Amino acid sequence: MGAQAPSTAVERTAIKKVSVRLVPFVALMFFVNYLDRTAVSFAEPNGMGQDLALTAAQFGFASGIFFLGYIVLEVPSNMALHRFGARRWLARIMVTWGIVSLLFTWVSSSGQLYTLRFLLGVAEAGFFPGAILFLSQWVPSRHRTKILGLFYLAQPLTTVFGAPLAGWLIGRHGLFGLEGWRVMFLFVSLPAIVLGVIAWFYLIDKPADAKWLTPAERDWLTSELAAENAQKTGSEGQHAKGDLKKAFGSGRVWTLAAVYFGFVYGLYALAFFLPTIINGFQDQYDTTFSVMDKAWITAIPYLPAAVVLFFWTRHATRHGTRTWHVAGPAVVGGVSIPLALYMGSPTATVAVITVTACAIFAALPVFWSVPSRFLTGAAAAAGIALINTAGNVAGFASSYITGWLKDWSGAYYVPLYLVGFFMLLSAALMIWLASRSRTDEPAPAVESQAEEALR
Repeated sequence: MGAQAPSTAVERTAIKKVSVRLVPFVALMFFVNYLDRTAVSFAEPNGMGQDLALTAAQFGFASGIFFLGYIVLEVPSNMALHRFGARRWLARIMVTWGIVSLLFTWVSSSGQLYTLRFLLGVAEAGFFPGAILFLSQWVPSRHRTKILGLFYLAQPLTTVFGAPLAGWLIGRHGLFGLEGWRVMFLFVSLPAIVLGVIAWFYLIDKPADAKWLTPAERDWLTSELAAENAQKTGSEGQHAKGDLKKAFGSGRVWTLAAVYFGFVYGLYALAFFLPTIINGFQDQYDTTFSVMDKAWITAIPYLPAAVVLFFWTRHATRHGTRTWHVAGPAVVGGVSIPLALYMGSPTATVAVITVTACAIFAALPVFWSVPSRFLTGAAAAAGIALINTAGNVAGFASSYITGWLKDWSGAYYVPLYLVGFFMLLSAALMIWLASRSRTDEPAPAVESQAEEALR
């Protein structure tokens, strides 16, 4: 990116109000979303795995089948959000997944677990890309990395606060006559329903309707976004079918989907199996941890990851998004995760895993600032959903394959080497995409912003 024009007073106040009014609330929605999605990772080593007689492969399948349900309705859900508005659609999604999540309290077999995990994916379909699309429609591209970085803080912080919360709830064994892991499912599901109802009244679909902005701020945001959108693929003046064709026919979109696949493969391999790996420290290093001990240890890698995410996105915002903002962390994550296998103590292992978590979370919000630079309208809804669908495929693959390879090989060596391979592949693809953008023939103005985002 080149030098940015000095910001005006209206610009500064408008962006600040969006940052304060919308981003924390949408981030809270994401916090609850990620906690509900990964709650099984805390339940499995704390009673659920034993009560339901789950093997590592069965747990991996139960974790991963969520993403198959998500994939089924991913693109249609995001297109519905574009049609009906984020306020209605995100609220509907939250209430629906909260109800499904509540049913996990009474699951009694692996078959029921598979069914509910699939239905949870169906219920959540479209939330994450919808939230990304919603925030992208509120700020010009030069502010987007910072805004998405603030939003993305919710994901590592979910584990920082969610793991101890889950451990505390699991410790309430016997409440209402339920096992501890069932108590956890009961209480982590209710916030989604409450927030969904609040979102219906709180969210606003576009700046022009925001009464908490001054007329000058509304006019500035509306005109800036309209000018940006007019230069992108999928501008509002084009037919929706043409937008979708451009999104699904774009080699850049498919390459970005492959890049995202590698990051999410690593993200969910850690998210679903880290508590189980930590539980295994007890036999591996002849030590004993309480439920809360394991919860706090699980949270350790994610607090530094949140700090790194914050400062990494700030750097990208100030200096412009460059290829190394995405590819660099991918290399660090790809190299560090297999090294965790060779550490001689729980402390050293968690330290290396912390490096991997920092790498993954540093890259993700910066990555998501790229697609919305060259897609808008229906094309943005479809393109972002398509990229996120690749991530959901990775979520299923990493969960199931990690569990299956663990059962097959008897250890986590092979599955974690595979995580490293996919993250290194993401780095290579990001570098290749940027190199191709620089060496291709000069692109028309409609493509220049996309190339700028990849340099």
